[in-house]
Amino acid sequence: MDIEILLESMVKKEASDTHIRVFTSPVFRIDGDLITQDEYPPLTIDDVNNIFEQITSPEQREVFYKTKELDFAYSIKGLARFRVSILRQRGTISMAFRLVPFKVYTVDELKLPQLCKELIQKPRGLILVTGPTGSGKSTTMAAMVDHLNNTLRRNVITIEDPIEYLYSNKKCLIAQRDLGDDTLSFDIALIHALRHDPDVIVVGEMRDLATVTTALRAAETGHLVMGTLHTIDASQTVDRIIDMYPSEQQPQIRLQFSQVLVAILSQTLLPKVHTKGRVAAFEILLANPAVRNLIREGKTYELTSIMQLNNSIGMQTLDQSLTNLVKHGLTTREEALLKSSHPDRLEKMI
Repeated sequence: MDIEILLESMVKKEASDTHIRVFTSPVFRIDGDLITQDEYPPLTIDDVNNIFEQITSPEQREVFYKTKELDFAYSIKGLARFRVSILRQRGTISMAFRLVPFKVYTVDELKLPQLCKELIQKPRGLILVTGPTGSGKSTTMAAMVDHLNNTLRRNVITIEDPIEYLYSNKKCLIAQRDLGDDTLSFDIALIHALRHDPDVIVVGEMRDLATVTTALRAAETGHLVMGTLHTIDASQTVDRIIDMYPSEQQPQIRLQFSQVLVAILSQTLLPKVHTKGRVAAFEILLANPAVRNLIREGKTYELTSIMQLNNSIGMQTLDQSLTNLVKHGLTTREEALLKSSHPDRLEKMI
C-alpha cells in the first residue's frame, strides 16, 4: 500500500485521523465517527511493516525498536502535515495519523471566542487550553499565536511533541522546538527558552511536575506562558495542577498558581446538525479577584458559580456553551448531553 495515496484520500474525505492496524482495513475518523475504508483490503503484517518503513528514517526506527513507541511529524508536499503516533500492540505495529493542515486557521474562521484575541496579547501570566484528546486544543493555540503574529511584535518560542502547525515570521519572531529532534524534554527546553529572551512560551503539553513548575516560574517572572492539559473543565484543571505536588507544598502552589493564572479555556467538539464538520463548545474561566481567592482557599467546587455569574466579562460554563449551541441549532440536544458532566442540569437549562 502507498501511504501517500491513503493519506490523500483521508484529506479529501475531511477525516481528522487515520488508524492502521493489522488484519483490518484502514479506518478514518470523520466528524468524530470511526469509518472503515472497505475499498482497501485488510492489512497484513507485511503491509503495516512496509508503511512503517516508508514513513520513518533509520534513526526513528532505532528509537522505536528501543522504546516500543514513536511520535513524529510527517509531511506530504502540497497536501498536509500529519502527527504520527506508532506503538506496538500484541506484537504488531499500530499507527495513528492526525491531520495537521498547512494553513493556520484564524480565530474568526474557527469561530473561537473573541476573548482569545485579548488573552494572547496579555503581557504575562499563564493561559491553559484544556480538553480531551482530539478536541482541537492545538488548533485553538495555533489560531491564538497566529493572531499575535499579525498584531504585536513578540519573541515566541514553542516546545512541541511533535511540531504541528508551522509559522512564518510576520510581526513576531517565532522559534519552534521539536521534542526529540531539538530538545530532550519539555522542562529542560523551558529552562533554556527562558534564557532566549522570550515574550511568549507555548508548551505543547504540561505533562509532568517539572514542566508545570518551570512554567509557573516563567509566568511569575514576566512571561506569557500557554500550555495544554487533558482535563475536561476549569475546576478539574486547577485540581490537576495542585494535585501534582506533595501535600505539604500545595498551599504554596495554590498561592503561586492563583497569582499567575490568566485564563483556562476548556473545549470539546460536537457534530454539527445537517452538515459536515464539528463545532466547539468552550468553558471559560478568567482569573479575577474572586477566582484567585477561591483557588488560594482550595474551593475549586465554587468556580462553576463564578463562571455562571460573570458572563458579562466573558466567562461561561461548558453547560452554558452547550445550551447556546443547541438553542442556535448548531448541534443536537443528544450530543450536548453526552458532552456534559451534569446532563440533568443541562437538560433543564436547554
